Amino acid sequence: MDIRNAVIIGSGCSGHTAALYSARANLNPLVIEGHEPGGQLSITTLVENFPGFPEGIQGPELIENMRKQAQRFGAEYMLGHVTSADLSKRPFLLHVGKHQIHTKTLIIASGASARWLGLPHEQQLIGHGVSSCATCDGFFFSGKEVVVIGGGDTAMEEANFLTRFATRVTIIHRRDIFRASKIMLDRARNNPKIAFITDTVVEDVHDVGQKEVTGLTLRNLKTEQAYNFPTSALFLGIGHEPNARIFEGQLEMDPDGYLKTRDYVLTRVPGVFACGDVVDRRYRQAITAAGTGCMAAIESERFLEEHPE
Repeated sequence: MDIRNAVIIGSGCSGHTAALYSARANLNPLVIEGHEPGGQLSITTLVENFPGFPEGIQGPELIENMRKQAQRFGAEYMLGHVTSADLSKRPFLLHVGKHQIHTKTLIIASGASARWLGLPHEQQLIGHGVSSCATCDGFFFSGKEVVVIGGGDTAMEEANFLTRFATRVTIIHRRDIFRASKIMLDRARNNPKIAFITDTVVEDVHDVGQKEVTGLTLRNLKTEQAYNFPTSALFLGIGHEPNARIFEGQLEMDPDGYLKTRDYVLTRVPGVFACGDVVDRRYRQAITAAGTGCMAAIESERFLEEHPE
C-alpha cells in the first residue's frame, strides 16, 4: 500500500502555497485539484492587491505561477475531487473517483464556492462586472452605480463597503423583510448612498456582447412587471458555500459548514489541518488564504517529525 506523507485537497491560493512549502520540505505532496481547479482566482480577471505585482496580474496567471512553483519542488497534481474520506485512523483514507489514497497527513484547502443566482448570462460576465467579492473588485467601479443582491448581513456589509467607491449602491432583495441584523440593516439604511428595491428578483444581467455589465432585467414579485435597470456592476451578497460536506461528523463545523480550527489551522483530528476559505468566513482574500496554506504545511511537517510512523 502506497502511503503519502501529505495530501492537499484544493488548488487555490491556500492549496498551492501548502503544496509549495510541503514540497520544499521534501514531503512529496499530492494535490487533489477539486471541483474548481484554481479556486476563486481562476474566475477573476485583474488582481491588484496581491503583494509583489505593482501592475497587477490576471487571476488565472497568478494561480498558474503558484502551481508551477510548487511543481518545481516536486509537488504532484491530480485532477478529480474527493468523494469520501475516513479520518478515524492513520493513515487517512481518501476516495477520488475509483482511486483510494492513503496519507499520513491531510491538508484541507478546498475553499468555499460563491453562491450564484443562476442567471442566463451570469457566468459569462464574472470578472466583467459580476462579482462575489466587494473587497476584491469594488475599486474598479469608482464613480459608478452598482447593485448588491441579498438581504443578510453579507449584503449590507458589501453595500456599505462599496459606497467608498460607487456613487450609488442599490440593494435588491426578493422580500421586504431582511435577515440582516438590526445594526447592519440600520447602518445601510442610514447611508445616503444606499438605496433599496424590495420584492424584486433579477432575471438576467447584460451585456455579454459588450463584455461588461450595463444593466439588469428585474421583475417585481407583487406586480409581475419586468423592467430594465441600468448599472455598472452586480455584486452577489448571498454568501458562500464551504466545500467541506464530506467531513460532516468527522471534523467540527460551524452552523454554516465552515471548518472549525484552533491555533489557526489545527482540526480536532491530529494530522488533519484546514486552511483558506473553507475555514475563513471573514477575510476571504488570496493573501490570507496563502498565509494559512503556509501554516498548514509547516504544521504538517512538524507533525510528521513527531509521528514518523
